Amino acid sequence: MGKLGFVFKRIGDLDYQRMFKTVKKIHDETHRSRIVLFLDMIYCGFKYQAGYVDYDLFKMYNLDAKRRASLLTRGIDNEYIRKYNDKNYRHIFTNKDEFDSYFHKFLKRDFMVADGNNETEFKEFIKGKEYIIAKPLAGTHGDGVSKIAVKTADYQKIVQNGKVLIEDYVIQDKKMNELNPSSINTVRVMSYYDKDKDDTYMLAMYLRIGNGKIVDNFNGGGMVTKIDMATKRCEFPAVDRNGTIYEYHPATNTKILGFEIPRYDEMVEMIKEASKVVKEVRFVGWDVGISEKGPCLIEGNDYPGHDICGMPELCKDGYGILPEIEKYMPR
Repeated sequence: MGKLGFVFKRIGDLDYQRMFKTVKKIHDETHRSRIVLFLDMIYCGFKYQAGYVDYDLFKMYNLDAKRRASLLTRGIDNEYIRKYNDKNYRHIFTNKDEFDSYFHKFLKRDFMVADGNNETEFKEFIKGKEYIIAKPLAGTHGDGVSKIAVKTADYQKIVQNGKVLIEDYVIQDKKMNELNPSSINTVRVMSYYDKDKDDTYMLAMYLRIGNGKIVDNFNGGGMVTKIDMATKRCEFPAVDRNGTIYEYHPATNTKILGFEIPRYDEMVEMIKEASKVVKEVRFVGWDVGISEKGPCLIEGNDYPGHDICGMPELCKDGYGILPEIEKYMPR
């Protein structure tokens, strides 16, 4: 499906009620004409492949043409995924148990699948552990992920809704824990594997930080900031989905702006090696934990989320990351 095909499919699939609610929301915030906003929203859909969610989240109504064209929108993200990620191999990233099997070397933790028929194996797995993590085999945004104290772990309750991935609990690096101890604060690394050069390029990095919950996901209540890959530090204060800005973490008072990512170089080398495990999936959003054992993969995403990339609070002078991506990944 090409660019126009994507646009027309999106038009057919649109939730028009939500779209008009979005127009009203922006109108209430800006006092701009609803008709003008609606027509501009449609224009951005055709011109930049941006849906109404992108239009609102990226505040495209405040941007000029040059800045709009610099954004990695949902439609452009889809273009890249179709071109660089072989659909016959994407299931390895979609199914968490498959991912753990393929990338076990980079997990730095053990795992098993509780399937309702292996309680003895489960009991053996949890021996000597204080906590485990339970995840549905598929899903996004950290939905359904739970931290379970081994002393109260109930196998039948864990598997009541079907198979569950069980993993060792990651003890994160002391510095990352000082930033926020409620969750593993992961680095989202967007990378591209160039098969002709047999080399991997880091396209962008973002630090996702939890805020009182076990998950750090931006869409699950967490916050995010962009990492300057030259300095290895957080380039901006963090922002959450509601647009709230955090220069300091509200729970720990640790300063986010300028926070340096520990073991950064080790993380980059790990991603370069991991990106060659499934060479058919070349454009990946990796979630990396910085554990006391070193950088470790939490998961990989064959559909790298674009939403955090265009947040105006994380775009220097209003420009997105698309020009940087296009240096390595032609559309």
